[in-house]
Amino acid sequence: MGERLRFHCWTNGPKIHCMPPRIPPPIVMLIAAALMWTLHHWLPLGHLIDFPWNYLGVLPAAIGRVITVAAGNRFRRARTTFDAFRPGDASSLVTDGVFRFSRNPMYLGSLLLLSGWAVGLGTVSPWLVLPFFAMFTSIVQIVPEERALEARFGETYVAYRHRVRRWVGYT
Repeated sequence: MGERLRFHCWTNGPKIHCMPPRIPPPIVMLIAAALMWTLHHWLPLGHLIDFPWNYLGVLPAAIGRVITVAAGNRFRRARTTFDAFRPGDASSLVTDGVFRFSRNPMYLGSLLLLSGWAVGLGTVSPWLVLPFFAMFTSIVQIVPEERALEARFGETYVAYRHRVRRWVGYT
């Protein structure tokens, strides 16, 4: 018969919080990259960047990778989870390092990786995917994570949310 949806749940004192299942963020990024490649090959809406200039796409991709690795390392040093499906299991709220500039540096890094991929492909079509990736990530991943972190850390998280932007920069 039908398979039951498995919600990811955690407790915060007497309260139980649950998040519905979602697609893992790295898989979402790979789907977006594949869609960008497909659009580039099957619906190239115009050529933006010629060879060898398209190799400049390595720059935003490298910056994105550095940000992502720095965020992961910061989570490891804090000995807290970075499981996107279990933000309520976080043992501490990480607000330093790259988290001083973005509440979601791993997603920002993914967006920069995809931007580098778009530059490398060199046509207009791949750029159409990026706003949808950002909106999807915000709605499906970040908003539920924010709710979970607020439930877990309360006013400490609310103050952090007011101080640091969701994607990048100070408020």
